[in-house]
This record gives sequence, structure tokens and C-alpha cells, in this order.
Amino acid sequence: MPAKDFIVRFLASGGFVSYVPARLTGFKKFTGSGMAGTLVALALVPLLPGDRLPFALFCLAFLPFSVWIADLAERSYGTHDDPRIVIDEIIGYWTAVAFMDHGLFNLVTAFVLFRALDTLKPWPIKKLETSLQGGFGIITDDVLAGLEANLLTRLAAALFL
Repeated sequence: MPAKDFIVRFLASGGFVSYVPARLTGFKKFTGSGMAGTLVALALVPLLPGDRLPFALFCLAFLPFSVWIADLAERSYGTHDDPRIVIDEIIGYWTAVAFMDHGLFNLVTAFVLFRALDTLKPWPIKKLETSLQGGFGIITDDVLAGLEANLLTRLAAALFL
């Protein structure tokens, strides 16, 4: 494998974490790689900038980077939105926890809601996933799922805390 493909796949797969569930289950679809990618995103939350402006700038820089990597990875794997590509789950989960306290309630609630929304793909998430192509299509539906999870997490915190 050329070095470029290795680096792209490493970044797109969350450090090859997305390969683990498929190896364990043997499934080609519904591998659990999205869950693995979201766990990577959760593990990286403490390393994200804590203040709003640096966090916003970081995410604004990571968003086009993730689109670019997802696009390159799609070409490298030769399939649209290959399950091994989980950089979309990473930016999606970071969107789900953006601009809120990173306490246990918010992190867990956002995790559960993001995974549910990313898996079930209610409208308009499914529409975005099917209508947009390349890396932009791979990333956009997860960012929207993250936005919805963020709003629902805030609602849950307001109701239950």
C-alpha cells in the first residue's frame, strides 16, 4: 500500500480503530465501526480546546480537513462511505458536545443521542447522506446528527438537571 493511502486510511479510520469491530464480528455491514469511531471522539474530548473561541476555530479547521480526508479515503477504499471511515463520527460527536459543559451527563447523553441519530438517520439526515457526494456527503450527515444531538442534550439537561 502506498504511504499516502496508509496515512489517509490511518486518519480516516481513527488510527485503524474502525478495523477492530469488523475483525471481531466478521460482518461487512453494521460492523460497529461507527461506535468505535465515536468512542475515539469521546476519548479525545479532554484534549480539545476548552474555551469557546479556540474550540470553534479548531472545529472550523477540522471540518474541511475531515471532508478532505473522507474524500481521499473513499477513493482509497473504492466505495462510498466505507464503514472503516469514521472521521465523520469524530467530527459529528465533537459537534454533539460543542459549547457545553463536558460533564458526565452531557458526554453520555450526547453519545447515546448521536449514535441513535447517526444510526437511524431521521429526516433530514438521511436526505443529506443520500444527496451529497464524496467526503462532503460522508461528513455532512454526521455533523447534522451532531447538531441535533447537541440540541437534544441541552434539552435533556434543562429537563433533568
